[in-house]
Amino acid sequence: MLRVGLTGGIGSGKSTIARLLVENGAVVIDADKLAREVLEPGSDGLAEVVKAFGEDVLQADGSLDRAALAAKAFASEEARQTLNGITHPRIGALTGQRMAEAPEDAIVVHDIPLLVERDMAAVYHLVIVVFADSATRLERLVTSRGMDRQDAEKRIAAQATDEQRAAVADVWLDNSGEVPDVTGLWDRLVGFEKNLRSGAYASGAPIVVPYDGRWPAQARRIARRISLAAGGRHVEHIGSTSVPGLAAKDVLDFQLAVEDMETADDLREALGQAGFPYVGPYEDTPRGEGDWSKRVHAGADPGRRVNLHLRVEGAANWRWAVDFRDWLRNDAGAREEYADLKIELSQRFAGDAGGFAYGEAKEPWMEAAVRRVEAYRGGQES
Repeated sequence: MLRVGLTGGIGSGKSTIARLLVENGAVVIDADKLAREVLEPGSDGLAEVVKAFGEDVLQADGSLDRAALAAKAFASEEARQTLNGITHPRIGALTGQRMAEAPEDAIVVHDIPLLVERDMAAVYHLVIVVFADSATRLERLVTSRGMDRQDAEKRIAAQATDEQRAAVADVWLDNSGEVPDVTGLWDRLVGFEKNLRSGAYASGAPIVVPYDGRWPAQARRIARRISLAAGGRHVEHIGSTSVPGLAAKDVLDFQLAVEDMETADDLREALGQAGFPYVGPYEDTPRGEGDWSKRVHAGADPGRRVNLHLRVEGAANWRWAVDFRDWLRNDAGAREEYADLKIELSQRFAGDAGGFAYGEAKEPWMEAAVRRVEAYRGGQES
């Protein structure tokens, strides 16, 4: 099952995107609908809301007067947190139930407005953010929903900022004007789910591209998913995409700290379920004395290739990956040399789908770099 988080500010048009994904075959779990369900007449959730906010949040027939509750709940941060404390645990339980009921091969889209506010991004395989500028959202709330303008402004202000949402967005859909086309997105989700279910990973030829300023933010998001799946263990963004300004293959490389290779093997299933299937046991090319063993996983998302190396933290291969990265970050001449080599080799081995010949062809330069990296490290320690 592929878990997709769908979020965006109130009035951004999440429901429209959710509908399009349902038309393609997604299973949508709507947090707003669940929020209404947990406050239905006769529910213990509604009874607790009445106890906290008063009888005047009920209509004459005993059902919830949502406008009256909103006026009270959004009047202060304390009141909002009180309401969240009542509804969120109940919504969470229903969400888990709905996900458990979905087919094994489902693409489950969780439409959740407060994904950012509740710091939930890392629990999904992918997060989609639907964007609309605040003026457009305000106009939609007032004209389409008949909401009081001041109430609408309060609701917008109480939610996450656009910058906070952008930080968690694997996919950013601008819905300020025309409705976005989700065809390409759906193809990506289908491929992701298939890889996830079969234990396959995304691969491709070693095409070197100019440095992309989006790589650091992408790496932070993926590192959090890896760490969460691995029980909070330390993750480092390494490799060429971790070096600002360096041309690189559009593949994010990470290393995950483990105590030993037995621990690495124990994490295999959890990492696979999180979207990073197992590739195999490997030995890094030795560049000095010490342990160079590792386990390798890779990303299942066809829209974001990832390599994940499980190494003993502090071992020789762990230190080399960090030292090599930091040397390139600090030596402009070395960066230029390495970029020129990578571009030349990527053109020579354009048909090398696995990138193995490309990797082997870099070895002479890498061997020659060992002393330069050691000299850099010695200078840092002195």
